[in-house]
Amino acid sequence: MRWTRRFCAAFIGMALCCGAGSAQAAQAKAADRELVVANYRDIRNLNPHLYSGEIFAQNLIFESLVINTEKGVEPWLAEGWTVSDDGKVYTFFLRKDVLFSDGEKFDAKAAKLNFDAILANGERHTWLEMIKLMDKVEAVDDHTLRITLKEPYYPFLIEIGVTRPFRFISPKSMKDGSTKDGVTSYVGTGPYVLSDNKVDQVATFTANDKYWGKKPAIKTLKARVIPDNQARLLALKKGEIDLIYGTNLLDAETMRQMETSKEFGTALSKPLSTRNILINSSRPNLGDKRVRQALQHLTDRKAVSEGIFNGIESPADFVLAPTVPYCNVGLTPYAFSHAKADALLDAAGWKQPAPGKPREKDGKPLALELYYNSNSVTEKDISEYLQAEFLKSGVQLNLHGEEEQAYRDRMKAGDFDIVHNISWGTPYDPQSFIGGMVRVVYGDYKAQLGLPDKQKIDETIRAILVSTDPAKRQEMFTWLLTTLHDEAVYLPLTYQRNRAVFTKDLKNVTFNPSQFEIPLEKMAF
Repeated sequence: MRWTRRFCAAFIGMALCCGAGSAQAAQAKAADRELVVANYRDIRNLNPHLYSGEIFAQNLIFESLVINTEKGVEPWLAEGWTVSDDGKVYTFFLRKDVLFSDGEKFDAKAAKLNFDAILANGERHTWLEMIKLMDKVEAVDDHTLRITLKEPYYPFLIEIGVTRPFRFISPKSMKDGSTKDGVTSYVGTGPYVLSDNKVDQVATFTANDKYWGKKPAIKTLKARVIPDNQARLLALKKGEIDLIYGTNLLDAETMRQMETSKEFGTALSKPLSTRNILINSSRPNLGDKRVRQALQHLTDRKAVSEGIFNGIESPADFVLAPTVPYCNVGLTPYAFSHAKADALLDAAGWKQPAPGKPREKDGKPLALELYYNSNSVTEKDISEYLQAEFLKSGVQLNLHGEEEQAYRDRMKAGDFDIVHNISWGTPYDPQSFIGGMVRVVYGDYKAQLGLPDKQKIDETIRAILVSTDPAKRQEMFTWLLTTLHDEAVYLPLTYQRNRAVFTKDLKNVTFNPSQFEIPLEKMAF
């Protein structure tokens, strides 16, 4: 007979309850039980100074000076810090009780070595404006680190607390004191260590016995690779895994069904980021602002929210929600209206020969190429909905699903008409999201090249990031967000929420501010 893991756990639990000391024995069994979480791909390269590894795994192993929490930036490997009056010098006072899991001491020398390794590969981190603003990093003494900037940078503390690249790896893991050409091992100061990885099958993490902080209740974590949505759900129901967690690993319909289950628990985060469509203003059919605005009016965000997400993701009127700092600037949403879209397209010279047929101009059809991540069922569903809706007003969408890396490469190259996109969410929004617009990071820079105010947009973003006056900063944000909204480069759809479905006996399933992290170290059976 083949017993599932859940049945075995229940059987053992009943047997223990019949004997003396059952509570203590049950606690011991719970502590020994491994937690198995599903992921859709391998953990890949976990070098914390690069970007190809799975963030949830890097977050288990590596830590930074500070941590972003719901309350704001708080101490982590630094017990505290000071900032100079001119906002250029940050002095961090490091904990004295921290070891890397290989026994190497974490001190100011190790911290400086990590910062130097990151800065030596600065071209890889151009999405961070502060990389070019960092002047020098000094180990003042064993437990004092000083970072000097060329100019003040208001998001500095937030950005050194995100998952990458400013997390610390053991000096023993580096190659000749560097990480840009890879590392020899994934050794950090975090609550877990990577003990084994069977590529494309399962990664195993075990509790770090040298961890300086609160020890995790669960000693062993396993991340199983299950690419298919339905296969993940079946594995959960059969007791082969304990947790499915993420924005795209579980479709909305299944999430709603599981909410009524007595056997499983569910959790939803608060809204995290904006799901949107990026419109390339430098493409021939999209250079006219009226066409881009027409696409805004052709999008029924409420229908997307209810029809595709069962209301889990609420309609988004703006690329950055008014609840994001500096983003409540009094914009007027684009109303869903075929009549308004038709009027704009007519005025732009695109005429529709017959209902349901593509509009034409100078003998050419109004056809747009829409790209989406083929690994995302959600993006495919949205694309097909938009295709049907847009054609009602004579806009033809040709759909293209691509593997994620090819899709990302296409975005950076600007080789698209319209493409699925997301804002970066907390703690990256708004500062990191807008910072990525001034360089070729994702698709934003290329998509904005057709805008008459592109140069001013870039100048305003750079000025925002180094501003020391919050009122002036707000004034610049208002101009920037109003301009992008009017130019209709971003077509907002819904506000994303993280989702989790798990076995009933798994407790403390919560969410971090970043949608890309999973606080597995807080969970317990």
